[in-house]
Amino acid sequence: MPIIAPSLLASDFLHLADECKMLNESEADWFHLDVMDGRFVPNISYGLPVIEQIRTATSKICDVHLMIEEPEKYAQDFKNAGADILTVHYEACRHLHRNIQQIKDLGMLAGVALNPHTPVQLLQDVMQDIDLILIMSVNPGFGGQKFIPHTLKKIKLLRERIDTLGLNTKIEVDGGVTLANAKSIIDAGAHVLVAGSTVFKSKDPKQTIHELKSI
Repeated sequence: MPIIAPSLLASDFLHLADECKMLNESEADWFHLDVMDGRFVPNISYGLPVIEQIRTATSKICDVHLMIEEPEKYAQDFKNAGADILTVHYEACRHLHRNIQQIKDLGMLAGVALNPHTPVQLLQDVMQDIDLILIMSVNPGFGGQKFIPHTLKKIKLLRERIDTLGLNTKIEVDGGVTLANAKSIIDAGAHVLVAGSTVFKSKDPKQTIHELKSI
């Protein structure tokens, strides 16, 4: 049964408390929180004050995805804000091993995200240190994009490597996840589905989460 992590980037920010209540009452496992700085990606989302408030509204896991430059400067702040999982981008980290250790030393689970153009093989020397690998199935920065089909090959390759090494590393997939393609993503080897528009733009978000969870 997959872990479902709805992305609040697609939620109604005017009624954020209601959206959190809906997720709490649903079968969603995690809250996926996308932080964008307008530098690493061409968009700006929300930051620490919003995450602090969301943390007070849920006991579910807060899965924070940093699409920012120099994430090491803010790791402690995101820990203080309530992040359970902190994911940084391979492409944003000159000293990735140090970034991973910093996150773990702060008591959070450490994730590493890969953009669509980045091969999974580049993580082979740090894979044993990572709790979660986030495969971007769209180019990061904006919600509502279409799933890049080549992602399925990346997921399969990564899952084979994780299983061969006997690791417990989770594979998370973010971007263009729908009810139509979710099964193929899980079958390829993913553990966690991030769904934004699919959940929050549906007529019945709780039912959509249930259907994703049931795959």
